[in-house]
Amino acid sequence: MNRILGIEFRRSAALGAALLIALAGTILLQATATRWSTAWMALAMTQREYLALLSPLAMAAGAWQSYREHWADVGELFASAPRPRPQRMVPILVTTGLAVVVAYLVTLLAAAPRIADTARYLPSAAYVLVAVGLVAMIASVWLGLAVGRLVPALATAPALAVIGFALLIFAPHVLPDGGFTAAFSPIMGMSIFSDYDTVDGQVSAAQGLWMAAIAAAAVVLFALQDRRFAFTALVPLAIGATAAALVVPTGDAYERGRLDPVAQELVCTADAPRVCLSRAHEALLPEVAPKARHALGLLSKTSVAEAHEDTTTLFPPTSPKSLPDTVLVRITVDKHGHLAHPGLLEPTMLTGAFTGPESCGDRSNVPVATAAAFWLLDRHPTAGPDGLEYVDPDAVELWKDLRALPRAEADARVTAVYRAAQHCQVATGLLTRGDR
Repeated sequence: MNRILGIEFRRSAALGAALLIALAGTILLQATATRWSTAWMALAMTQREYLALLSPLAMAAGAWQSYREHWADVGELFASAPRPRPQRMVPILVTTGLAVVVAYLVTLLAAAPRIADTARYLPSAAYVLVAVGLVAMIASVWLGLAVGRLVPALATAPALAVIGFALLIFAPHVLPDGGFTAAFSPIMGMSIFSDYDTVDGQVSAAQGLWMAAIAAAAVVLFALQDRRFAFTALVPLAIGATAAALVVPTGDAYERGRLDPVAQELVCTADAPRVCLSRAHEALLPEVAPKARHALGLLSKTSVAEAHEDTTTLFPPTSPKSLPDTVLVRITVDKHGHLAHPGLLEPTMLTGAFTGPESCGDRSNVPVATAAAFWLLDRHPTAGPDGLEYVDPDAVELWKDLRALPRAEADARVTAVYRAAQHCQVATGLLTRGDR
């Protein structure tokens, strides 16, 4: 069997298809590293989303392989071999399936070194996502083989690629329910809204069942000798669709943006003052802890004693509970998996302490908070990420007034700003002369 597969690899388009898919997938992932550099789950979800391109490529590769065999007119030669038809079909199914599986995994392995030393949390859901992606790739190339055999024309491969891309992108929008949409599309539900996102296991199960059904239907079509029995391919499709619809959560039970509570839970330093990051960002503690502790030291006149990561998410909307002894740290990750804009961590952390809890809303006074934060840092006030800082004139004016005060008086006014912020009181005027 190994010799047969070796011959099939050499004579077929499987190796070329694997190279093309691996190259396209690698370029896509490397060009968009900031989307997935935070975690393994983000990498698995991003790669699944790129099935919108990789799956049509696999379909086209399968169709091209069937066209090549038709054009070379090798069908009669193979038919003359004293072997059952299924045995003649198996080598090409195995080689093309192996080719796309290897290409998908190579794409993943090419991306992995970028975050291997910064992403520690590897949930089991990430393995499931990759497994479903592999099934989707096999189904795609086998579907291409079947269509190419039914319509052996030069235009079949490119046409199938275009149709496959359009179906993956646009067809899900036709389905009325988000759960059904996710069940029948391998790329739906892969949008990343935060570093704590995951995918419901039932959604993955439904997608896996549907992709397996397409693969089975493609094998039936590819193996048929009489096209009049092509309708038999509907049997595995009907079974797969029914099973997927029964498994996937629908209606209110379907969560488009699902959070992983384990990824959000805090992991803290053993020594005080404690600095806690989410499990998703646990590997960044050595980078964050020294800066966070320096900021905590500057807040020694307040009640703040610990720094916790701000695990706020917009979709679904969640935010950590506000604690009087805790200041929040916003973590952003660069394309290499390390802390992005490290010079901004202390200013944003201190400014956050002086703007008060999220529940204060519009009652926060950002210029006052910025002036107080940068007075503690003994730096000229700026805002914005590293290299793109801009100056807030109001904050600079307040900062200059603060620097003109005696040290003890300025310290007392900054502490008063903090106390006012914690009670959502308007801090305007607390930093100016004679207004405290």
